[in-house]
Amino acid sequence: MSRDARIFLAGQSVSLLGDTSLWLALAMWAKDLTGSSSAAGIAIFCVVAPQLLSPLAGLLVDRVRRRPLLIAVNLASAAVVLALLAVGDRVAILYAVAVVYGASYTLLASGQSALLAAVVAPAKLSEANALLQTVREGLRLLAPVAGAGLYAAAGGAAVAILDATTFVIAAGSLAALRMREPKPVRSAEPWRVAVAAGARHVTATRPLRELLIACAIVLLVLGFGETLTFAIADGLHRPISFVGVLMAVQGVGAIAGALTCARAIRRDGEVRTAAAGIAVLAAGTLLLASASLPAVLAGKVLFGFGIPWIVVGAFTLLQRLTPAGLQGRAFSAAELLLGAPQTLSIALGAALVTIVDYRALLLAEAAVIAVAALWLLYNGVASSSSVPNGSRT
Repeated sequence: MSRDARIFLAGQSVSLLGDTSLWLALAMWAKDLTGSSSAAGIAIFCVVAPQLLSPLAGLLVDRVRRRPLLIAVNLASAAVVLALLAVGDRVAILYAVAVVYGASYTLLASGQSALLAAVVAPAKLSEANALLQTVREGLRLLAPVAGAGLYAAAGGAAVAILDATTFVIAAGSLAALRMREPKPVRSAEPWRVAVAAGARHVTATRPLRELLIACAIVLLVLGFGETLTFAIADGLHRPISFVGVLMAVQGVGAIAGALTCARAIRRDGEVRTAAAGIAVLAAGTLLLASASLPAVLAGKVLFGFGIPWIVVGAFTLLQRLTPAGLQGRAFSAAELLLGAPQTLSIALGAALVTIVDYRALLLAEAAVIAVAALWLLYNGVASSSSVPNGSRT
């Protein structure tokens, strides 16, 4: 990879460390201030809610130069996070920071994806996305625990300072890039039309449409796992703390998947790789319905392994098939398309587990995911046959 690509990826990896450390600390901080578990949930909601505005974030990303925008947002985010030092016993300040933090995360995610497509050569996009996914999965195992530990040992202020520092490092890495970013082309179309341009591109580009539909079908049931993991621990007659073991095993599988997905994309292309990942996910989900501990652990490994193949395949294809001027809006459209069914499935899973045996829900989940894999193999592979894969772009 080029010098700019290495610097960009290093900066984003550091930024991921701060992001994954802070969100859990915010919830813990809110609970400590109020004594209420619902207050902790509100803190997480404040971070997530601004993602509903992602189409507007995508439009901004496509209307200005991405690198100066990301530098400004990272530095502003660092300043906002440091406002947590003034929280004291005022939970309202914490909520306000969480909302701004969530908005900056939405803007940064869209801008980083767009800039990655400009910094990294098309043939190397799968490797870059796989590297970031590997870092993300590794931090998902370690950073929340580390953030919670730092909060317990030194308080929320220490976590805020850590996160602010990572924002500054990310801004510094962006400033160090030597790339020359062209000025965006001005468009005369009304902003309402411009906002929807990303969604129109995604739905009009058949390989993207087929892959994202398959992912949306998967996410329509994948959110069940947020609740079912606790039921699996109960079914194995293990204490609630065993959920941590299950998530750690899933994390090991996810890291293995992230380390291998770039090679799979070079060999088979993004659509076939994502379809294979969905099939592995279905097999893992099926094993989770077993009463045998070894089978469940194997299922968790497969479950984790399949996810990076899907995620990296989908977003690499999105970046490759999207014009530079639409990168931000296309990413935001995909995020919204995939986020809605996942949110619905989390709520649906929480309701269904109280009236339906968790093993029946897992079997239904596995069946739906398997159908999505078959559907993508039948429709998506055919639609992508004329699109060069990552190794030939």
